[in-house]
Amino acid sequence: MSRRGQGGCTINDVARHAGVSPMTVSRVINGETSVRDTTREKVAEAIRQLGYAPNAAARSLASARTVRIGLLYSNPSAAYLSEFLLGSLEQCSRSGIQLVVEKCDAERGERHAVERLIATGVDGVILPPPLCDSHDIVEWLEAAGLPAVVVATGEPPRSASAIRIDDERAAATMTRHLLELGHRRIGFVMGHPNQTASGLRLKGYLSALKDANVTPDPELQVQGYFTYVSGLDAADRLLNLTPRPTAIFASNDDMAAAAIAVAHRRGLDVPHDVTVVGFDDTALATTVWPPLTTIRQPVAEMSREAVVVLADAIRSAAAGKPYRPTDALMGFTLVRRQSDGRPVG
Repeated sequence: MSRRGQGGCTINDVARHAGVSPMTVSRVINGETSVRDTTREKVAEAIRQLGYAPNAAARSLASARTVRIGLLYSNPSAAYLSEFLLGSLEQCSRSGIQLVVEKCDAERGERHAVERLIATGVDGVILPPPLCDSHDIVEWLEAAGLPAVVVATGEPPRSASAIRIDDERAAATMTRHLLELGHRRIGFVMGHPNQTASGLRLKGYLSALKDANVTPDPELQVQGYFTYVSGLDAADRLLNLTPRPTAIFASNDDMAAAAIAVAHRRGLDVPHDVTVVGFDDTALATTVWPPLTTIRQPVAEMSREAVVVLADAIRSAAAGKPYRPTDALMGFTLVRRQSDGRPVG
């Protein structure tokens, strides 16, 4: 719907003239403070040149327009991404929202992906990991006047809403579980260093060891990148140690599944010879043998909540209400299956 002013000019005409989105024009008209001064001046000048006068009746219909949400993704875990997409698609279907999915590939870069998504006319954008930690993307969307929701970040930005869990506490909970089973030599496969959640999971692991008076061993902390292949390399490094760890805690299920594969290749029984646990509880956790003990991060539920939060922000802005980012902390669960046990000997 293009809101036509009293002089025949539409808000879309003003947006094109100023080089901004219609949402930004709406925010300027409604006197919101979330618009940059330079952008506000460009919009004001376009309004003056075109003689645009907002139509109050059209404004009252703004909340009834179809909401179009963009989802920008770049995730190495197919299991995580499929669950995330399923949640967002389900919620969009229930709410009558159009979902535009755009891939951010390494060759063309983040800026190109954002520009392609904005060009489709989306009203707001959801950013799952790892893009949830891209300050550049959040800033570009803010400059374009588009609200954003980041999912699973460890450091919510001030200008975007966030849906997340307490990664540090979740990792500490799993580490305490392993300690209670009797493990003291616990290997930890870190997540990708470009994601804030990775650092929080490492912090949780270390804090639980400290609370149990177990001195952390740097040799047992191995870098991974949230991919299956990186999990293979990390597990090989850990199981080459003497003495080897009696348990491996991987920062996601992909790397934990890889650790199980490496253990089996070496003739080790899981969990009799080595316990392996993961994080996320994606579909992969129940397709490997033995099924993974893991931390359940409610990925699909977080994705659905992101759609709800973003749709509310878009409709509120269209109705002339100021955009106030929210930070929603969701719960996690430790799910025990067959991949963990007490250390032998």
